[in-house]
Amino acid sequence: MKIGAIEILPVLDGVGKEPAAEVLTRPEAPDAWACHTDLLDEHGTLHLDLGGFLVRTGDRVVLVDAGVGTIDNGKYAGGRFLESLRGLGVAPADVTDVVFTHLHFDHVGWATKKGEVVFPHATYRVHAADWAHFVESPDADPGAVRKLSPLVEQLETFDADGALAPGFSARHTPGHTPGSTVYVVADGDERALLLGDVVHSVVELHERDWEAVFDVDPVAARAVRNAIADEVADSTDLVVGAHFPGLRFGRVITAFGNRSFQQIV
Repeated sequence: MKIGAIEILPVLDGVGKEPAAEVLTRPEAPDAWACHTDLLDEHGTLHLDLGGFLVRTGDRVVLVDAGVGTIDNGKYAGGRFLESLRGLGVAPADVTDVVFTHLHFDHVGWATKKGEVVFPHATYRVHAADWAHFVESPDADPGAVRKLSPLVEQLETFDADGALAPGFSARHTPGHTPGSTVYVVADGDERALLLGDVVHSVVELHERDWEAVFDVDPVAARAVRNAIADEVADSTDLVVGAHFPGLRFGRVITAFGNRSFQQIV
């Protein structure tokens, strides 16, 4: 897909499976999934595509998130990320930047492997609040520390919104995690928002006040979801969540008082 002269392509790694009613809820609507069974399998399971996005802008080759890695635990399974990247004509050494929407395990899997940095020439970037939470905090998960600590020599954290590459900027959207970040790709009057886990499923763009069990601050996360859905509704902006089917973009449209996500084929 192109936003002006900037190319954005999905990089698929694998799939995760979660019981929908346990991980995404609307407190005021206990049967909220009843209207969205078409998004689930026959067992009420939500399938979450895993991976990231390749952004080519100017002379930069940017990865937004790095999949789940080689995990295969019966619930989350990856392993395809580098193969998918090669299919797009990109080798690990070609990547100039790796930026994270946040530092949950299913977004950093190919950042390192067995203690070695996977993308040797890349600068890794993440919001400082997430690095502090996941790596530097006394309560940080040891697995996250092991996975991410090898990045230190190639790491640049940021704590303010702004451009990171031509036509590519960061917007701090705390709630899901302290440093959760949306990346905005813009060229001329065209714009796309890479939402990370601000939303996990398209249902969170259909109706207000969904909550995700994974959110560090559910109140803030809900407010961010509502605000972004309101911002892009009935606009030309394209949006995509980090786990949408096929990592496909779409638009939020309103008809007869109902909001929906219309995927772009």
